[in-house]
Amino acid sequence: MKVVVIDGQGGGMGRSLVEKLKTEIPGAKVIAVGTNSLATSAMLKAGADAGATGENAVIFNCSNADIIAGPIGILLANGMLGEISPKMACAVSGSAAQKVLIPVSTCRVHIAGAEDKPMAKYIEQAVETVKKLTSQ
Repeated sequence: MKVVVIDGQGGGMGRSLVEKLKTEIPGAKVIAVGTNSLATSAMLKAGADAGATGENAVIFNCSNADIIAGPIGILLANGMLGEISPKMACAVSGSAAQKVLIPVSTCRVHIAGAEDKPMAKYIEQAVETVKKLTSQ
């Protein structure tokens, strides 16, 4: 099971996701893909099995992932303050992988029905969703 975690900016959300995924699903191969080297580094320090940075890394790793996890902005062209290129968004949305997305209002996308929660709660829910998907 290959779980690709995509994050940008400082990589804080990705770092938290990687830490929890490695603890909760020790058998999963977790690949950290950052839109910048700071994000990749944070996720690698959290225990990711491998890491890569940039547009081509997103495109390549989405093509062979079983699960893609990250903030909802990874689906949006120019999301995450412009860190997600249209090609990156296309690679994420076009991938056959299951997608586990965390709502983040800074991307100017609001999900009807989603409760306003602290980021830590969203990360816990994302990890639980990934666990369910890996046990199918």
